[in-house]
Amino acid sequence: MAGSPDPAEFLPFVHQLADAAGEIIRRYWRKPIPVEQKADDSPVTIADREVEQTLRDLIRSTYPEHGITGEEFGVEGGEAELVWCLDPIDGTKSFITGRPLFGTLISLVQDGQPVLGVIDQCVLKERWVGVRGQPSLHDGQPIRTRACRSLDRAVLFATTLQMFATVEDRAAFDRVHDAVRLPMYGGDCYAYGLLAMGFADLVVEAGLSDHDFMALVPVVEGAGGLMTDWQGRALGRGSDGRVIAAGDPQLHAEAMKLLG
Repeated sequence: MAGSPDPAEFLPFVHQLADAAGEIIRRYWRKPIPVEQKADDSPVTIADREVEQTLRDLIRSTYPEHGITGEEFGVEGGEAELVWCLDPIDGTKSFITGRPLFGTLISLVQDGQPVLGVIDQCVLKERWVGVRGQPSLHDGQPIRTRACRSLDRAVLFATTLQMFATVEDRAAFDRVHDAVRLPMYGGDCYAYGLLAMGFADLVVEAGLSDHDFMALVPVVEGAGGLMTDWQGRALGRGSDGRVIAAGDPQLHAEAMKLLG
């Protein structure tokens, strides 16, 4: 909207946030730390909470007029034009089992739509950055999705079959699963980074919250891909948590037919 800041202005700050998160996570990486179960039966650790609290403190001190929403500590200032959306460790199950297939997700949401997103994998020292209207980067280098117009040639990712909690969602996913060349599981946010780099073609998931997908949209779309809900609608605040990301828009359309 007219008069709104360019999201690229916040790039130095978002790198500062990602660096701070990585320093904390690496202190706890592959250490015997306690794991708690939240009300939704998902795991949480001191690393998740310490990262989010640190990022919130940095945002409040630098941009007190901005809102913040995060997986661990909820929403504050959610009515603001600009809201930071945080997932301190997306893929906590991978983190606690020693697999480096997790990441810190940081996004800037403007009027309910993601305009800047970062996927940071601090152990492997990989960072994806997406800004609305700009090419996405991986470790500072431009990346592109690959052409793949046929499901029978596609590599599909989904984090887990358990995320398809209803009979209808599972049946829809199974139709896509059965049509692709290679289905893969367990990637969390890392799968979307691989898609943006051209190493995968499709991600289909359900049951996601805003903090799970907001940062991914600018990364995927800035690399030439398409990421929507299962009805083809733009993802943003209020989306139902069913997402589809494709490196090739034609493949996105083909998968949508099976999900419908």
